[in-house]
Amino acid sequence: MKNFFQFEHHKTSYRQETLAGVTTFLTMAYIIIVNPAILENAGIPKGPSVTATILASVIGTVIMAFWARRPFAIAPYMSENAFVAFVVVKVMGYPWQVALGAVFIAGALFTLLTVFKVRSWLAESIPLSLKASFAVGIGLFLTFIGLNETGLVVLGVPGAPVKLGNISQPSVLLAVAGFLLVVVLMARRIRGALVIGIIATTIGSIALHITPLPTRFVSLPPSLSPIMFKLDIAGALNVHFFPVVMVIFIMAFLDTVGTLIGLSMRADLLDENGNLPEIEKPMLADALATMAAPLLGTTTTGAYIESAAGIEEGGRTGFSALVVAALFALSLFFAPLFTIVPPHAYGIALIVIGSFMIRPITQLNFDDFTELIPAFLTVVLMIFTYNIGVGMTSGMIAYALLKLFTGRAAEVKAGMWVLALLSLSLFFFLPKM
Repeated sequence: MKNFFQFEHHKTSYRQETLAGVTTFLTMAYIIIVNPAILENAGIPKGPSVTATILASVIGTVIMAFWARRPFAIAPYMSENAFVAFVVVKVMGYPWQVALGAVFIAGALFTLLTVFKVRSWLAESIPLSLKASFAVGIGLFLTFIGLNETGLVVLGVPGAPVKLGNISQPSVLLAVAGFLLVVVLMARRIRGALVIGIIATTIGSIALHITPLPTRFVSLPPSLSPIMFKLDIAGALNVHFFPVVMVIFIMAFLDTVGTLIGLSMRADLLDENGNLPEIEKPMLADALATMAAPLLGTTTTGAYIESAAGIEEGGRTGFSALVVAALFALSLFFAPLFTIVPPHAYGIALIVIGSFMIRPITQLNFDDFTELIPAFLTVVLMIFTYNIGVGMTSGMIAYALLKLFTGRAAEVKAGMWVLALLSLSLFFFLPKM
């Protein structure tokens, strides 16, 4: 196993990889509850949806572990599930079966483009400045999520969209204490600081009666029969449904590229040219997972930005992904236990991660506005639109246009022009609400 995952090459160990896997799982276990809750708005039954969410995560992450051998976990994407539930089904009036058909088509396209190495060609055409901005933007996006989950930052009023939360609230005070604990442990170079912080905050939350204990710790997984193989591919091929298929395809395509590059930069997995070696392998893992997800009865899956938590704990190989997959598999029977971690506990890990992921900002050329402004737009729009895809697409469009209008179009690689056009098309196809 050590040789297969190249522990010596990556200077890692079973303990380090296991700790990383546990950390990643704890920061993303919320998806077991949140994804079914969102998809219930589309009419997908919650019980079977829990099982589908877990199995899709297991399948995708196992493929990532053994085929790509990277420390990235796979699970249903948050933005895509909301798009399907609230836009495609609620606003546009399509059945969820047709929406899942569109997800399957997108996964099939991903797979074909990956096998023919089109996706890796496109990814390698992205300039270093944008790759750095992906890492920084994802880090700050995670921090923003963490601040919101802990209650430190809450919704404000028109003119001041966000504001400081109620810092006298017990859960917020507990989150602050947990955050300080993690930072102190990290400063003292103690391994497992994030896990210790999450578990300590959870225990404190239970002790203070903020988080209730579940009525049971073990449960049998609900049957998949109401949603498994219920997707409607023929309905998704209808010409009127084409814009929806394109939006799902583009959102998932760009989210995955940005996430893989951003996480790989933080994990020091990029080569001297700023590319992820054999990037088509993790891309194929998410493509196959995206095909499997709608068959099971859930939406688009892909590499999760919460994998950054495990990377910060030293995860460098597919073994940490394997640990995540094993914990997801266990959650089929122990879902009440694994989902007991409250938002103000895992939120502190997301805040800390952001501080580590801003390092690539030093790679930006602050004297070249054709490099700086696209990177800047990528970062700020990821955060302030609460959407990684919007930030990435805006940055790529701005990069191509600025190079073109300043007479430096020759600096833009062919694949980058394709990505810019693909990004632009998203705003044309995106349904108006």
